[in-house]
Amino acid sequence: MNFLKRNLIFCIVFITGGAVLIIEVTAFRILAPYFGNTLYSTSSIIGVVLGALSLGYYFGGILADRYPKYSVFFSLIIIAGIFALLIQGLSNILLVKLGYTLSFKIGPPIISLILFFFPSLILGMMSPFAIKLKSLREKNGKKIGRISGSVFFWSTLGSIAGSFAAGFFLIPSFGINIIIISTGLALIIIGTLGLLFSKPGQYKNFLKGHKLFLFLVFLIFVLSFSFLSLPKSEQVIFQKEGLYSKITIEDRKIANKKVRVLKTDNYSIQGGIFLDSDELPFEYTKYYVLYKILNPQSEKALFLGGGAYSIPKKLLSESNNIKRIDVVEIEPELYSLAKKYFGLRENERLFNYVADGRRFLHDTKETYDFIFTDVYYSISSVPVHFTTKEFFQLSKNKLLKDGFFMMNIIGMLDGEANQLILSEMKTFGLIFPSSYFFAVDSPDKKGAQNFIFLGLKDDNQKIDFSSQEILANENKVIRQLPEKLIRLENLDFNSAYLLTDNFNPIEYLTAKMVSRFR
Repeated sequence: MNFLKRNLIFCIVFITGGAVLIIEVTAFRILAPYFGNTLYSTSSIIGVVLGALSLGYYFGGILADRYPKYSVFFSLIIIAGIFALLIQGLSNILLVKLGYTLSFKIGPPIISLILFFFPSLILGMMSPFAIKLKSLREKNGKKIGRISGSVFFWSTLGSIAGSFAAGFFLIPSFGINIIIISTGLALIIIGTLGLLFSKPGQYKNFLKGHKLFLFLVFLIFVLSFSFLSLPKSEQVIFQKEGLYSKITIEDRKIANKKVRVLKTDNYSIQGGIFLDSDELPFEYTKYYVLYKILNPQSEKALFLGGGAYSIPKKLLSESNNIKRIDVVEIEPELYSLAKKYFGLRENERLFNYVADGRRFLHDTKETYDFIFTDVYYSISSVPVHFTTKEFFQLSKNKLLKDGFFMMNIIGMLDGEANQLILSEMKTFGLIFPSSYFFAVDSPDKKGAQNFIFLGLKDDNQKIDFSSQEILANENKVIRQLPEKLIRLENLDFNSAYLLTDNFNPIEYLTAKMVSRFR
């Protein structure tokens, strides 16, 4: 008991330090459905939290000198818990109202300031306050250096523990809402117990003097849980926090047909199936059929990004020539969800890998007849390392002699926002001299749409779009290739960037595009 009493302050700053990082890590997941996993969100959250902590250190020191009391110390912990609880309620209000109206540049800093600044500010006050309280026990300021070092050691150690706990255990196991509420509630309980035990025998006086305060805490707690239990749409049949995003599966109607879709944020569909037919519901996914004219004897295929696994499933059902399909999906649960909800069956020709697609390409010894890449986190978040010339070169190196590479990307050809798609075309064409680009909707369309990039391993191989094999093909996607083909001579590439691992402003280019329709 004496050991606990001597080290109580260190235990508390360990917990409050952990709370800071739990809030910070979950903040990325709170903003992601609305603003993507972009540099803007990352910079905003880190900047706001660090700014709040720095101000907390400063004002916490002033407050500790003026009111060096345990009652103030524990009251601040309660206040931090209240602000943490408010994150839950405010995020449901603010993000629903403003999430889709604020731009990708302005939204993250504004929302981060409102949601995460104040709990981080109060928690930042804990360390200087703890140093002051511990130093009061030392005569003539002795051991103040050791006390300061110990406080920051335990606080930082708590932050490290909170960071790992949030990323490796809490988010995959419980989801964002429960984590935020539990963190706030834990801080309130610790602060309340600290107030009670710091003044033995004053339990009844505490209750009498803080009835209104306790009622407000209870009210905020109840309201937070009411937001937690908001009813889901009747269409939603599965929803869970994954390692990288919130996974949602829902049934809806598209063109009066029942479709089951997979979403990894509030508005980006990652794949789906018709519930009453074997056809693929989304046009861009049908471009895999190009293997029938480019390399009909294909035996090995690689898909970077599994999603709902609808394309590998379709390919397995229609081609007996395919001996091996490797699918690389970084979100661990999607493979089992595809089997449960999207009709995927175990198949000895299908091999699933939970890994980063580019890392897999680097490590694998396999080479393929064709590679299909669709690795969007969301419409607003493209993994930057899948957009550079180094990635395209790595992909080309993994193709067999007559192989080809396909990639799905979202962009637009009109206005200044076309820099994204033009930069990707410029970079892609540098690695694949024999390359073609298709607008899934139409080359003349104004606004965002899917584009299919096609690169041939053989730099001298050309596609004759006037051939009867294409014009008279029974497959509609193949038959329409000439009218979907983008004529590069009509485009101005002067403003396009060459995207490399060293220089890649993909978030900036994506933000310009998304701002057109937000």
